[in-house]
Amino acid sequence: MRSVVLAIGVFSIVYCWALVARQTPVEQSTLATKPTPLILAANEGEERAFRTRPGVTFTVKIDPRNGGSEHMAVVTEDMAPGDRIPIHRHPHADELIFIQSGTGRVTLGDKVQEAHAGALVFIPRDTWIGMENIGKEHLTHIDVWSEPVYQDYVVVVVMWSSARWAQPLLAGADLKTT
Repeated sequence: MRSVVLAIGVFSIVYCWALVARQTPVEQSTLATKPTPLILAANEGEERAFRTRPGVTFTVKIDPRNGGSEHMAVVTEDMAPGDRIPIHRHPHADELIFIQSGTGRVTLGDKVQEAHAGALVFIPRDTWIGMENIGKEHLTHIDVWSEPVYQDYVVVVVMWSSARWAQPLLAGADLKTT
């Protein structure tokens, strides 16, 4: 008799759990991450600051939190004359940089080349890249990553070491001196 009561109790608990689980709307969690079509003006997006470049900001246009994209990220940046993006690499994402205005000196792998308004720079994953605004005007560019993992790279906090350039605190980021 005791085992019958125990079996009925276990069955009741499992049955109630199944009813509750079935009533929980699955769509609620997917709606939060479902990609949303967007048209963004130049001044729209989420402004963020670089930790490795104090005082410099960039604007996130598309990523998992802005538009819900799981497969790409898009940011814009306005670099003042003399500003530079340190040489770094992204081991898990390809990147495109479209230069909208200004002139930059781009280090791409072992090449260094000037790039002007209208230029497009393709950076395959795990390729060293850096850029400096060498003009007298602001250099504006749009960056597109094939994976939205850029967040780990652009907010990376770096610990300095006399033996080598940097020890990234977030996985996946590599920096080096020029």
